[in-house]
Amino acid sequence: MGLLIDLMNRGGWVMYPLLLCSLAGLALVCERLLALRRSRVVPRAFLVSASQLLDRRLYNEVAFLCQEGETAAARLVRLALKMAGRSGAAFKSAMEEAGRRETVDLMRHLGALHLVASISPLLGLLGTVSGMIAAFNSIAVEGIGSPGLLAGGISEALLTTAAGLCVAIPALVAHRALLSRAATLSHDLEDLASDLMEALTLPESRP
Repeated sequence: MGLLIDLMNRGGWVMYPLLLCSLAGLALVCERLLALRRSRVVPRAFLVSASQLLDRRLYNEVAFLCQEGETAAARLVRLALKMAGRSGAAFKSAMEEAGRRETVDLMRHLGALHLVASISPLLGLLGTVSGMIAAFNSIAVEGIGSPGLLAGGISEALLTTAAGLCVAIPALVAHRALLSRAATLSHDLEDLASDLMEALTLPESRP
């Protein structure tokens, strides 16, 4: 703890927004890790049970199964049951709209995490530039004095750049990993919607 306080004091005012960025990034990553668990979006056990019941046309049992957990897959199945017997076009439109809403929910807060990854190195660079300006202003007023003192001032100015990168790199890696996870779950929901459409829509009438 003492080391952190010392680094904050040496790095200057920019270290405080960097600390806020690191805390915000950590909170966003934890929230998305919980939200993007498969058990909260497309549980495998639910898919197997729902598929078996749909094959046997036990629609009441499917509806009851959907009430056991509030997941994206359960919401899609409930909507599909409401649309059962409709034309393919109406069913497809409703499922696509529901799929878009679920995808938006999966991608929630990822933009904010990307912002943290993008702004942190810029804040670090800002701290370094302001520190270098202060160091050279001191030289202009008091003279070059001791080279060691100048080197110490420059090293402290560079501290904010290192801190910004330490925040940005994990945030960027986490953003890419969570984005890939969200995309995988979104594709699983699309496959589920296609299966539901095939199972519950009326065949198109021929002229």
